[in-house]
Amino acid sequence: MVREFQADDLSRIMELWLDTNIQAHDFIKKSYWQDHFGEVMEILPKASVYVYEDNGSIQGFIGLMDSYIAGIFISKDHQSRGIGSRLLHYVKGNHDELSLKVYEKNKRAVDFYKREGFVVTEKQEDKENGEVEYQMAWSRNWA
Repeated sequence: MVREFQADDLSRIMELWLDTNIQAHDFIKKSYWQDHFGEVMEILPKASVYVYEDNGSIQGFIGLMDSYIAGIFISKDHQSRGIGSRLLHYVKGNHDELSLKVYEKNKRAVDFYKREGFVVTEKQEDKENGEVEYQMAWSRNWA
């Protein structure tokens, strides 16, 4: 089930955030994610966060700042089971437009968002780590 984030979810959510980023971005040094952990932990509760929970276990979450998707994070053991799509569809139900950034080398994520109706609107370099990232967007009007 998809539900709103609760304060006592924070440690599990941050564990998912770190583990998933390290796994999905093997082209970026692990220390990059570790160095940003505290900053994200502080910002995350201020975002709109929805978790996917099954049998009392949080298996994934999506974080938004207004209509910007800061990320979808699914535990390694539960990927490719439709959880990311469920979270995204939940958010699409409450927004007319969404945008996000994704690294070009994270092909799995790029392909996922394209399947979900997102299009690449811009290509740029992330100044912090030198990686190319796509700005992607989705609009209800395109569907």
